Amino acid sequence: MSDESSNMPNVEYLVDALAGPRRRSRQEAAHYLALKAHEDASQLTPFVDDLIDALYRPEAQTRWEVFDALGEVALINADSVAEGFDGAEASLFDEDSAIVRLAAFRFLCRLGASSPERSDAAWSLLDEAVQCYHGNPEYHDMLLALLEFSKGDLSDKTRDAVVARMEFDAENGQSFMRACSVQIISAAKGA
Repeated sequence: MSDESSNMPNVEYLVDALAGPRRRSRQEAAHYLALKAHEDASQLTPFVDDLIDALYRPEAQTRWEVFDALGEVALINADSVAEGFDGAEASLFDEDSAIVRLAAFRFLCRLGASSPERSDAAWSLLDEAVQCYHGNPEYHDMLLALLEFSKGDLSDKTRDAVVARMEFDAENGQSFMRACSVQIISAAKGA
């Protein structure tokens, strides 16, 4: 356990602070909750509704940290965080914060990879984001998240759509775009 995490307040206290009136307190609470999620995401599952509610806070840091925490919970219990879909959709196209967009994208990738039905729901948003942010500074990290998504429990329809979306860059892209696109196609095909 890291020094920072060993001095953290308990989860209940942090969740209460997420709903508090002070921006800075909400940001700090979200940061510590993300750290706790990386250590043991199961300790956050009783508070998923509170975390999802925090996706609508005005400050970007609270939202990106909460997406990080929810993404960790999605890896162990995707059903519990499925209600975060709408918050992720709203943040995926946040015009003011690339890091919030990336965090929402990562969360949707993890949630979408959990079942064929969720892959279909998430893919339409992920596909739109891939088109909108192609070449942006966060695009490399988006492709890495999409690679993990492509290894998940996707529907055949979504697998085919992922391959179709990535083919152009796999054939014509440069540098990381080409390499990541080839890897994503391979993963989506199950190769």
